[in-house]
Amino acid sequence: MNSSRIRKGALALTMTAGLLGLAACGDDGGGEGNTLERAQEEGTIKIAYAGEIPYSFENDEGELTGATIAIDEEIFKALGIDNVEGQLVEWDALIPGLNKGEYDAVSAGMSILPDRCAKAAFAEPTIMYTSTLMVAEGNPEGLSDFASIEGTGLTLAVQSGAIEQGQAQDLGLENTMTVNSAQDGMDAVANGRADAFALTNITLSTMAEDNPDAGVETTDAFVAEIDGLKQISAGSTVFRPEDTALLEAYNEELAKIVGDEQRFVETVGEFGFTDAERPPEGLTAEMLCEGDLEAANEAADGAGGSTDSEDSTGSTDSTDSTDG
Repeated sequence: MNSSRIRKGALALTMTAGLLGLAACGDDGGGEGNTLERAQEEGTIKIAYAGEIPYSFENDEGELTGATIAIDEEIFKALGIDNVEGQLVEWDALIPGLNKGEYDAVSAGMSILPDRCAKAAFAEPTIMYTSTLMVAEGNPEGLSDFASIEGTGLTLAVQSGAIEQGQAQDLGLENTMTVNSAQDGMDAVANGRADAFALTNITLSTMAEDNPDAGVETTDAFVAEIDGLKQISAGSTVFRPEDTALLEAYNEELAKIVGDEQRFVETVGEFGFTDAERPPEGLTAEMLCEGDLEAANEAADGAGGSTDSEDSTGSTDSTDSTDG
C-alpha cells in the first residue's frame, strides 16, 4: 500500500541543502537515470503539490490526496516506489523549486504550455481541462463563457498564473481583477466585487458544491476559442529536464492508465473526474509544448473526443494554475 506523507512549512528550509545534493546526483546525466534509481533504492519520491481541490491537496485527516496524486501513486508504485512524500508549495514556486532540487516532481495537474516546457519536462497528458464561470446564485447576468462577458463592462476575476488569466488577456477582456487563490475568487463573487470568476470546471464545481451557503453557482463547462481555435488543454506531472529516465518510465506506466477507460475512471473517479477528462489517443505533450493547437484539435476530433469537455488553455504563451 502506498504511503503519502506531507512535508511543509519549515521542512522546506531544513531539506534544501540535502535535496540540492540529491538533485546533483539525481541528474540523469545523459540517460543514466539516477533520480529514478535513487527513488527506487530509497522507496520514496518527493513531490510538490499546490493544495488545489480536487487535484492535489491535504484532506481532513492530514493525508495527501487528489486525482493527480492518485495517478502518481499508482505509477510510482508500479516503478517500485511505494512512498510519496508531499510538500505544499505556492503555485508560482512549483517549477523553480523543482529545478533547485527541492523535490523530484510536481503533482498539481499543471497545464502543459510552451513557456513552462522551456523550463521543465512534462509527462504526456494526464487529465484534460475545461473552464467554467462561478457566478452569483441565479446567474443574474446570464453568463456562459468568455464571449458572454465581452463588451458588457462586467468584472471578471481570474487567478494569478491560471490559464484563464491568459485567455482573458488574449480575448481583450478589460475589466479583470486578479486573485491569488480559488477561495479568493469565490469570495470576490460572493461579496459582489466580481461578477464572475473563471477557473477550471472541476475545481469551481467542487467548491460550489462544498459551499452551498456561499451564494454562488457555476455555469456549464466550456473550452475557450481564440482566433478560431479551441484552446485544448491538458495537465500532467512535471520533472526536471535532465531526469529523462524517470520521465520515460513514468510515461510508460501512464499510458497504461489513460489508455484504459475503466482503469482511468477507477483511479480518479472518486474526485469527480470521468472519461470526459481522459486524454484522447494521439494528443501529446509535444503538441502542447509547441503550442500546436491545430494538431491538438485534430487529435481530439480524430479520437472522437469532444473538445467541449476538455479544459481550455489560454494563449499558448500564458501560464496557469491547475491550474488547474
